[in-house]
Amino acid sequence: MGNRATAMTAGKHEAPRLRTRQPVRELRLVPPDPFTAFDVPRRELFMRLERARRVTTVSGPAGSGKTCLLKSWIREAGVGERAAWVTVPRAETDPQRFWLSVLDALRKTTAAPLLVDGPTAAPDLGGAALAGRLTDDLASLPGPLWLVIDDLHELHSSAALGELELWCKRAPAQLRVVLLSRHDPPPLGLHRLRLEGALTEIRAADLRFTHEEASALLAGAGVRLSESAMAALVERAEGWAAGLRMAALSLTGHADPESFAAGFSGRERIVSEYLLAEVLAREPENVRRLLLRTSVLERVNGPLADLLTGGSGGERALHELEHTNAFVAGVDEERFWFRYQPLLADALRLELRRTEPGELPALHGAAAHWHGEHGYPVEAIRHAQAAGDWALATRLLCDHWFGLVLDGHAATAHELLAAFPGGARAGAELTAVMAGHELNRGSLEEGDRYLALAARGCASVPAGRRGHFQVTLAVLRLHVARQRGDLPAVVEEAQRLLTPAENAEAVELWGGDELRAFAFISRGITELWMNRCEQAERRLEQGIALAHRIGRPYLEITGLAHRAMIASFRSLALGADLSIRAIELARKHGWTEEPIAAVAYAVRGGTMLWQGRFEQAQPWLDRAARTLPAEVEPAAGVFLHGNRGFLELAHGRLAEAVRAFQAAERLAELLVTPHKLGTRMRACTLHTELRRGETDSVRRAVADLDDKDLETAEMRTVVAALALACDDAEAATVALAPVLDRSVPVANPRVWVALALLLEASARDALRDAGAVGRAVERALDLVEPQGIRLPFLLHPAPALLERHRRSRTSHGALVSEILGLLAGTRPTVAHCAAHGVHEPLSESETRVLRYLPTNLSNREIADEIYVSVNTVKAHIRHLYAKLGTHRRAEAVERARALGLLAPSARHGLTVMRAPLHQLDHLEGT
Repeated sequence: MGNRATAMTAGKHEAPRLRTRQPVRELRLVPPDPFTAFDVPRRELFMRLERARRVTTVSGPAGSGKTCLLKSWIREAGVGERAAWVTVPRAETDPQRFWLSVLDALRKTTAAPLLVDGPTAAPDLGGAALAGRLTDDLASLPGPLWLVIDDLHELHSSAALGELELWCKRAPAQLRVVLLSRHDPPPLGLHRLRLEGALTEIRAADLRFTHEEASALLAGAGVRLSESAMAALVERAEGWAAGLRMAALSLTGHADPESFAAGFSGRERIVSEYLLAEVLAREPENVRRLLLRTSVLERVNGPLADLLTGGSGGERALHELEHTNAFVAGVDEERFWFRYQPLLADALRLELRRTEPGELPALHGAAAHWHGEHGYPVEAIRHAQAAGDWALATRLLCDHWFGLVLDGHAATAHELLAAFPGGARAGAELTAVMAGHELNRGSLEEGDRYLALAARGCASVPAGRRGHFQVTLAVLRLHVARQRGDLPAVVEEAQRLLTPAENAEAVELWGGDELRAFAFISRGITELWMNRCEQAERRLEQGIALAHRIGRPYLEITGLAHRAMIASFRSLALGADLSIRAIELARKHGWTEEPIAAVAYAVRGGTMLWQGRFEQAQPWLDRAARTLPAEVEPAAGVFLHGNRGFLELAHGRLAEAVRAFQAAERLAELLVTPHKLGTRMRACTLHTELRRGETDSVRRAVADLDDKDLETAEMRTVVAALALACDDAEAATVALAPVLDRSVPVANPRVWVALALLLEASARDALRDAGAVGRAVERALDLVEPQGIRLPFLLHPAPALLERHRRSRTSHGALVSEILGLLAGTRPTVAHCAAHGVHEPLSESETRVLRYLPTNLSNREIADEIYVSVNTVKAHIRHLYAKLGTHRRAEAVERARALGLLAPSARHGLTVMRAPLHQLDHLEGT
């Protein structure tokens, strides 16, 4: 039977030799399972079991599918007659009885002529001796043999566990031991096997059913659910196998399975009875009390557990519950906070209401005070509401409403507000919060109404809280003034927060730095819409820096997005850079679908749109439109709708463009102070209507304009375009003269002066002044080239003039070809390129790179300029050399200049220094 020298012994007594006989046939080695009808092949776990070596541990809570998994795999793998199954009885403490059950299970396998006539129980027969002799007797196994020990957590004998640990380490190579336990990991020191790669571990997270597996399980019971109902059920059960099986049993034949699945919880009788019996009843009295009384919490920690139970040792108990897989899981790395599986939490709350209903208000009240004192306002408010302590709940919400909004939790603040009964909401402080909610969702009229009600109720606010309440009103008034674009009111309210003559102490308690950052950014945004860009930028920079210093990213993103808009008027590259910073910060904090990110999306899309990159601009503008309720920030809505109008214009959808521009105009009318943006949008509408041939309606609209509007650069271009449509070129030049000599202010010269120059070129062409035509077109191209702006050529397309200009001596040949391609809806044609001596057309990306080759920028710096990788730039340069028939950068520049394909380049809106040709080649490859 093998060498006994290595056998373990029990004291001085040697156990009798184990004898063998021929194997027995017709065996049922794996116990039946009442859920067999619901078996689901779990392929990934089956593969892990198939690849397992010496020892496999499968650990998970009650009902997680450990037993079912092994039974299914044994049937699937066809190893039933070579698999021994041992189920440890409840609270087993006898090592001898445990090892005899192992021997009995092994005797029933057909793996080899083994251990048929085993020993019987005897006082001198120790577990260690049985384990040792078993090791020897299995040494000559001819093939694999599986031993499954189920419910190992019930083995309460330290001696037996020690013997099993040693036996697993010394077991023959052909033996596969599988240990099923609720403990994670099982109470055995198997770390050496883990290091040797001889240990396979399947834990609770691995046992959770996936959406597909849950669907297959329910399908086995004849249940079909919609995707949304199935997703809700799996999420609620957290993939817990027993919960899903119980749901399948309950759903079979149910009249409304969708509703049942959506509301499935631990309150279902079949679920609660199982959990209370398998989890709660198995714990000692002090742990049962902890589980029941802390079930009122969404998450629990040791101090809270001790507070609610009136005892001690709560933290240790929670750690032990997690270790034993009792449906308790840590939610942070420090294992300070824990939560209960949702179905268990439901069952515990149901049992608490049944056994101790009178304790619920006190438990919630104690939890509210603890959370409030430790900086968890949302939990504090919810528990105060559950306790019916509306005064405490009101104070907490009013104290923390602004902070919740700044943390990106405006929706949560609204949910908390909605949970107050009507009577509580009638108080002045809650009415102010209701005003804030209405303003956040863009309802200015309702926000104003609630704000007025709150102000009238100021006297009812307790004296000790009146200063705080006054600051709340100032914040809300500032919010209203910013949304209405009311600059005087913004300045007044911001001043109250920045240098408070009264309530200075309340301002500091309210959050002085937060209020100051909010005031700076609000004033900067309003000044931006007033076209006071220098003042706006200064205020925004102050607010952004302060928000960053105090760790308020919500405010920082708001400031960055609007500063990006200002920057884009000077430099599209800088505007794009700042908008990307805002977007990345929003992504980092999970606010990509919040309105604060929408302005950054609109700027990002706008910078691309103005450069003629329509396909790239579209998704950014779509995202901005989806994310920003225009009424929340009407001025931002004007900017967004304006860009949407330009995009429609670019695609030739003139009616849609008019609708977008008119939507921008309507939003501009919501603003108290007249906005330059409103005038610009009106000008864009009229330009588009002229392109549609609506000359009479545009003439009437111009006649209705007041003198102030008529003196703006934007409206003078409309008057000029109308004059051209009426064949009055002389009138057009008169209207344009103040724009061209800058005697009227121009907000964005690269758009509106360039547009005026194009109109001037058309007028001079009608007057047969060829020299003036060429000069006007060249000046327009000079203006737009540095930043790659293409917008003016969409408002007044003049392809014939551009085609003629391209044939003249222009330094913007490539740009003209690109614009003609945009106007035609295509890239430059092969014919255009051939006309320039280029046999294969340059792509849009290659044309962009070409313009940087005469500069002193390295390849890496060019890549940074156009937001691509340096490898992409190098690839474009190789293609350019091939198409131009050159081999070096200097040669390519000289050839491109000779062909009229080059134009000056820029960096952040400033002309980049051109490098002499002989100095260009050293930049090769850099």
